[in-house]
Order: sequence, then structure tokens, then C-alpha cells
Amino acid sequence: MRSLSALTLAALFGVTAVAAEQKFNLSGDNTKITFVGTKRGGKHDGGFKKLTGTASLDGDLTTLKIEAVIDTNSLYSDNQKLTAHLKNPDFFGVKDNPKATFKTTKVEKSDKGYTITGDLTLLGKTKPVTMPAKVELKNHTLTITSEFKINRSEWGMTFGKGMVDDAVSIKLAVAAKQ
Repeated sequence: MRSLSALTLAALFGVTAVAAEQKFNLSGDNTKITFVGTKRGGKHDGGFKKLTGTASLDGDLTTLKIEAVIDTNSLYSDNQKLTAHLKNPDFFGVKDNPKATFKTTKVEKSDKGYTITGDLTLLGKTKPVTMPAKVELKNHTLTITSEFKINRSEWGMTFGKGMVDDAVSIKLAVAAKQ
């Protein structure tokens, strides 16, 4: 007599198979967050080197859940003097705000991929952020890429108003193996 697989048995008895939750650890090694800030006459590139977190999903990519904690002191830019300024209270105030966080609230399929919505906490203020994203799960690797903008003044970063643009371009790139 042939043995029946668990899936075959589930089908025979009308049981719906449930996909197992897949979890991925996020770190500065597999998750890159970079930004471009612009001002009159130029721009500056930067990002964050350290973060921790998890991403998980139950089969369908719209079940994606992300929780990330960014070490704000790991901030860097293309100018050493600017890096120091960005860490002071005029911008990120890393002494009083050593962490920034992001937690998804919704993921939806869109015409160009997915739309990820979540709560971003900077300087102790939590605001919703929505970003278009390309999300794939292939060969036990979760990849997420996104480019979007936030308005820095919504979190209280108002230094240089009129000289430094409020819109900051953000790029996210995740390649996390299960």
C-alpha cells in the first residue's frame, strides 16, 4: 500500500493547508537604508550602517510584516562635518533619540509591485509612511527595493528651512536569507 502525503491527507479530509510563517532577520549587512538631502546649490548622500529587525510572511507577499530598529548613531554622510551636524539636535539628535523604528501596518499589491505602509518613528514622533516597493521571495531570500520621499519637517527637523529642502529621498534595499 502506498503511503499518503500530509497534503494528500489534508485534501481528502477537506482540511486547508496553511503556509508556514517564514521569518527573516534584518541587519545592516542585508538591509541598506540610504538618503539624499538637497539644498540650494547641491545635495548630500548618506545613510545608516546599523539596524536590527525582522521580516515575516505567511505565503502571500501581502502578509509581509516588518519591524526594524535603526541605530541613529550609525548615520553617515558624504561629508564628515555634515555627519556630525546631522547627529546633533538640529536633525536626528542621536543622544536623546538613539533609535528610529519602522513597523508595517499594511501591504497591498499594486500595478507596479507592492505598496508598503507603516509607522516611522523619528525624534520620538510616529508618522505613517507609504512607499512603492518591489517585493520578491525567491530561493529562500526576501528582497525588497523601494525609493520614496519623506518630509523631514513632519518629524520636527526644521533646521535650515528655506535653504535645506524638506523632501528627503530614501532608498531601501533588503536581501535577507531565511
